[in-house]
Parts: sequence; C-alpha cells; structure tokens
Amino acid sequence: MQGFQQKAIENISSAKILYDNQFYNASVNRSYYAIFHSAINALSINGYDIKRISHEATQALFAGELIKRKKLFPSKLKAYLNQLRVIRNAADYEPEQITQKIARRQLGKAQEFLEIVLKESTNVKS
Repeated sequence: MQGFQQKAIENISSAKILYDNQFYNASVNRSYYAIFHSAINALSINGYDIKRISHEATQALFAGELIKRKKLFPSKLKAYLNQLRVIRNAADYEPEQITQKIARRQLGKAQEFLEIVLKESTNVKS
C-alpha cells in the first residue's frame, strides 16, 4: 500500500474517533486530510509527480486529469475535494464551531471518496 493511502486510512479512522467523541472541528480537519492524501496517492499511482504538491495543485490535477480527462473517478469527487477544503478552513481558522450535522456529512463524503479511490487504486495495481 502506498504511503499516502496509508495516511488517508489513518486520517479517516481518526476522523471517526473524533466525531464519535464530539470533536467536530478536528473531525472535519481529518476528513479533509483523508481525501487529500487519497487524491495524492491516486495521482502518484497514475504517474503524476507528487513531490512538493500543494492543496491547489492536488485538486486541479485530480479533477482535471483523473476525473475530466481520464474519467477514472465520478465527477462528484471533484466537488468533495473543494467542499471539504472550504469546511476544513472554516473549522481551522474561523471562530464558529462546526456542527455535528456538518461534521457527519463531511465524514460521510470522505468515507465515500476513500472507498472509490481505494477501489480504483487496487484496479490500477492489478
């Protein structure tokens, strides 16, 4: 298993634990990093250079290359990357607290993203 995919799995596990313990801001943060690391892993196994890759570059490459051009993933995953990033920024940098409802939605999106990307990553390696 690729290093970034392992990080993604660790982050989604952490997001679940944090959510279950009512740490919604931290859960949203880990949910975002779960999909961010999963997207980096998908780019890597599809031959893209991921050295010093930024959040913006990851989103642009994943959406432009793996979703739009190669059609490896459903288009809704493009929105997931952007939505979770916006909400993660709010959780990390705004004084308002993330609600349980918002955290639950983001966790669900992150779990779905990881399942889809992990399945495709397994297909690429076979």
